[in-house]
Amino acid sequence: MAETRLLTDHQDIRDWAAGRSGYPAIRDTSELIGNDVPVLSIQFGQHAYEDNDDQGADRPGDLGRPRLVEWDEWFAVFDAEGLGLVVAEDVPGQRDDFHEIIRR
Repeated sequence: MAETRLLTDHQDIRDWAAGRSGYPAIRDTSELIGNDVPVLSIQFGQHAYEDNDDQGADRPGDLGRPRLVEWDEWFAVFDAEGLGLVVAEDVPGQRDDFHEIIRR
């Protein structure tokens, strides 16, 4: 595996995500697992804009899908939970979107 680094600075995280067309997202888990702490993620490209058709009686409201949010909302959870973003070290000529959100 490539070398990694830990990002905690908000602007560094925004810059890293923007360089890979990443968007902040939150998955509300209270209905799924009974936990009231949302799960953070970064969605990339078309995955950020998947069909959100939740119409019909057979489709629960969100099915635990991530919802795109503003960075301020994302960072509020990030800071409150003491999280960090582990990313691959930049390699010239490559845009690796490997990332993992961990507790600091």
